[in-house]
Amino acid sequence: MFQSTSGGNGSGGGAGLGDSAFHNGFLHGGVSGGAQLTRSRPRRGTRRRQHDQGGGASDPRVSQLRDHQDTERHPRPCTDFDVAYFNSYAHLGIHEEMIKDRARTDTYKNAIFQHQDQIAGKVVLDVGCGTGILSIFCAQAGAKRVYAVDASDIAVQANEVIKANNLSDTVIVLHGRVEDVEIDEKVDVIVSEWMGYMLLYESMLGSVITARDRWLKPGGLILPSYATLYMAPVSYPERYSESIDFWRNVYGIDMSAMMPLAKQCAFEEPSVEMISGENVLTWPHVVKHVDCLTLTIEELQTVSTRFTFKSMMRAPFHGFAFWFDVEFGNPSVNNSKSNNAQPALVAAPDDTATETNKSKKRANPSEGLVLSTAPEAPPTHWQQTLIYFYDPIEVEQDQVIEGSVTLTQSMENARFMNVHLEYSSGGRSFVKESVMR
Repeated sequence: MFQSTSGGNGSGGGAGLGDSAFHNGFLHGGVSGGAQLTRSRPRRGTRRRQHDQGGGASDPRVSQLRDHQDTERHPRPCTDFDVAYFNSYAHLGIHEEMIKDRARTDTYKNAIFQHQDQIAGKVVLDVGCGTGILSIFCAQAGAKRVYAVDASDIAVQANEVIKANNLSDTVIVLHGRVEDVEIDEKVDVIVSEWMGYMLLYESMLGSVITARDRWLKPGGLILPSYATLYMAPVSYPERYSESIDFWRNVYGIDMSAMMPLAKQCAFEEPSVEMISGENVLTWPHVVKHVDCLTLTIEELQTVSTRFTFKSMMRAPFHGFAFWFDVEFGNPSVNNSKSNNAQPALVAAPDDTATETNKSKKRANPSEGLVLSTAPEAPPTHWQQTLIYFYDPIEVEQDQVIEGSVTLTQSMENARFMNVHLEYSSGGRSFVKESVMR
């Protein structure tokens, strides 16, 4: 569920933007308050149903945590929020949605077999294995051994799938967090489908980093290897009309008094939905580029960038869209961790794309396979994440839109993500704050 942060975890309304600033799309002193909207559409990692906690130890091949813990390590405690998150992935519907996403699953399969020379005869770790499908792909690619780790009870069913495919001698299911389980050897390859909405929602990438630091051999491979988060202004009159203008005339009755509340309910929270390339007003801006070999957990706590866009057309500007690519490439030539190493999250440039690089959608493109969730790419279950304004801004062709966006892990729950947007255009400045829950 995505829920607003009006009056919550945000930093307050319009600080530093002057008297003309708007907060969450409303002029200060106007409509405020946080309407909470619960959507019925199932989302990854967000279901909160009661289910049977038993069965985890029913099969000896579903390995449990050891009684002792490594005294030299201090893994992050497993919170109630973590338990609820893991429980949400015990439900088959989430895994069915992901597996039926052909763009996702086919790209992972193709990437694994494209790197078969680095997987065959090697040890692989699958972080967040779910039903075990990626572990099976790795076994089919000739892996000597695959450790399939998942903290959810879906690990029990994954083990049954492994047995049904006669792979129990190759794939070992570990039921627990990567922060807690024990593996007595280093691994050559880590594979994981860790991406959440807006790339970083759910904070599962931190578990991949933990697994890398605990077990990956020097020069090892991580699939996917890189990720890039993008944003762009969008125009979507149909969506605005459907949610807001509807109230102007309801069976001949003037219900426009409902419009302020309708705007809150429809646009207070980030929305996961599908748009097309025709909705995008400008070339995209790279919010962050991630190198999975060098990224640190600390870098995930706050991601920030400034942006400058130039509208390619005259249109109503309804909000910002976010999407991501991941690339399945080879490790960087120099993956050593030195004091002089560049940060894995590379800040995007402040200016707009030039004529020579407008077509480049990745910060460091190479020949690796790419899984894209861009509006013009084949649809995926991630779709795009939209942050709408309460009222659109009319922009002219070549009008500049500038500002900044900051993504931070919520203090309430690290798997939540706070979004702070500051933007200005046509002499007006605005602030929009929200949280993805």
